[in-house]
Amino acid sequence: MVSLDIFRGMTIAAMILVNDPGTWSAIYWPLDHAEWNGWTPTDLIFPFFLFIVGVSMTLSFAARLRRGATRGQLARHVAIRSLAIFAIGLFLNGFPYFHLATIRYAGVLQRIAVCYLIAGLLVLATAKRADREAFQARIGVIAAVIAALLIGYWALMRFVPVPGYGVGRLDPDGNLAAYIDRLIMHGHTWRPMWDPEGFLSTIPAIGTALSGVLVGEWLRSARTPQRKFAGMVTVGAVVLVVGRLLHPFFPINKNLWTSTFVIFTAGFAMVVLGLCYWVADLRGWRKWAMPFLVFGTNAIAAYAISALIAKSSVVFHVNAGNRQTTWHGYVYTNFFATLAQPKNASLSFAIFFVLLCFVPAWLLYRRRVFIRV
Repeated sequence: MVSLDIFRGMTIAAMILVNDPGTWSAIYWPLDHAEWNGWTPTDLIFPFFLFIVGVSMTLSFAARLRRGATRGQLARHVAIRSLAIFAIGLFLNGFPYFHLATIRYAGVLQRIAVCYLIAGLLVLATAKRADREAFQARIGVIAAVIAALLIGYWALMRFVPVPGYGVGRLDPDGNLAAYIDRLIMHGHTWRPMWDPEGFLSTIPAIGTALSGVLVGEWLRSARTPQRKFAGMVTVGAVVLVVGRLLHPFFPINKNLWTSTFVIFTAGFAMVVLGLCYWVADLRGWRKWAMPFLVFGTNAIAAYAISALIAKSSVVFHVNAGNRQTTWHGYVYTNFFATLAQPKNASLSFAIFFVLLCFVPAWLLYRRRVFIRV
């Protein structure tokens, strides 16, 4: 599925763009996260990653079983790959100084690893016991698990009292997820009082990955390509609207990964993947998407490259006149800040950074080197 690689590449490129502006003090609103409740286009990026993990998972399992792998081998592969992804995320959090007393435990790759592990083992354990050619995840079981995760998380957040704060609070400090993060990761969170990729909020994030599994099974079905496209777009639009309608009862919130956030972003992901599927796989219009294919076929490598360059650019310094400044600050101040008004200058730097990360990814793609974890 070329469309899936394109979708993955678009998500990687968007992630690099929003993570690396010239200055955080001058950003267009779509390129920044919502302050708390609500959403912006930036808030769609991470759930899109997890959704893609789920879609890829069921396609990969079916293909590997056809090639002779056993379920036990696939389960070991899932466990080993999850550990590797988690370790990469922990390494990137610590780079370059690795202060173990304060290193952040959670993170984007760590959450992906946990969701991939649990969702992958669940799919393998509950899949229909048929021959390898007929591998199929149990749609009813997966849907029931998603519902249980989302309803259960809503109930925990709404009805379990938080010591010192009370019941049902969803503010940054007083919610149950933040309280648990402080208990088990004190001193190792992104913010002093909470972490957006913390322990409890990973529960509904598993539901995001499992929603991708359902779509992956839809794409593996014997339905016509036209019906697959129509189903993804139609169902996705309905799910998106349902998530938005539920917002007043349980706010859409990326930091808490609320149940409504899962529903809303899963619907959005279905629509976007459906459109990519129509353009790239049904119509065959692919030339425009080559940069996204470069990123999408080496997603982990592109993510790691961008993180290493970004961290290095703000950690290491250069002499500039009579003072020291970071490489990031030097390049932005001397080559971008004077070219346009602050928001456009900041955006120009972010686009430059995407292109900078594209170069090593393109070299890997050109040599047909695809790094798999």
